[in-house]
Amino acid sequence: MLSRIAAAAGLALMAAAPPALALEKVIFGTNWLAQAEHGGFYQSVADGTYAECGLEVEILPGGPQVNNRAMMLAGRIDFHMGGNLLQPFSAVEQGIPVVAVAAIFQKEPQVIIAHPGMAETFEDLKKLTLLIGENGYQSFYQWMIKAYGFTREQRRPYTFNPAPFLADKNTAMQGYLSSEPYLIKKEAGFEPKVFLLADHGFSTYSTLIETMADTIEKRPAVVQCFVDGSIKGWYRYLYGDPSAANELIKAANPEMTDDKIAYAIEKMKEYGIVDSGDALTLGIGAMTEARVKDFFDKMVAAGVVSPDVDWKKAFTTRFVNKGVGMELKP
Repeated sequence: MLSRIAAAAGLALMAAAPPALALEKVIFGTNWLAQAEHGGFYQSVADGTYAECGLEVEILPGGPQVNNRAMMLAGRIDFHMGGNLLQPFSAVEQGIPVVAVAAIFQKEPQVIIAHPGMAETFEDLKKLTLLIGENGYQSFYQWMIKAYGFTREQRRPYTFNPAPFLADKNTAMQGYLSSEPYLIKKEAGFEPKVFLLADHGFSTYSTLIETMADTIEKRPAVVQCFVDGSIKGWYRYLYGDPSAANELIKAANPEMTDDKIAYAIEKMKEYGIVDSGDALTLGIGAMTEARVKDFFDKMVAAGVVSPDVDWKKAFTTRFVNKGVGMELKP
């Protein structure tokens, strides 16, 4: 479905433009179903930003049964939307030449959610039973144990069903900033207390643009065009008119609604998910060596990552930190 949408958008733009050199086709695989958190990429497909520098970009959505990262490793797609820095660290450890070339999210949208009145501060969460999934337990929860003194005993497995949380005020649960809080407010009728881990020291970047080291070596202009186009798309999506991108998102994921998209955009702005920290001076997509090292050191201290990992191989700042698109921000 989305391939046809991208193709149609591209053809319409090319039909309206004077004759030009053929666009180079690239495929960008996301790590989940289309949603507002992917909005800047869809924006640059919809408004022709990628085409302006010579790329015809097809967005290939991820999902429960889709592994687009494996597709990139196999050479079937060009770029992948990664999660946080733990994935590139793991790739380095395994000798896999995946490199993060931009960090669209300055803050990871991972949250802990509590009932109103049950936890006013992050430290208050220690009094509650925490519903944490296995991946979270092996990553951010180990940091919570090391940095704040949370315990293994207070954790219970989270099955991505909010019912146990809703039934017991003495529990808190993991969530995604624009997902579980939205559902709780809509279905349970109350506004939960939300703690963004990034605001309490979980300092990873997120929504990374990843590619293979070989792509960087042989096609640097393509990498730069895709990174620059994505950055401009995110400025326009957050601060301009996102309607064309939202139509592509809804076409690719019919379960996505205008209400949920609006909620996600609001939360990304409110919490500075995309445009905060170094992005305020270096532009969206910013990465710095100091920030990556800070997160690496925390993960080593928490026992999540081996100290022997050559973390500098996990990313490059070659394509970011240039202030691209900052003039698009009001």
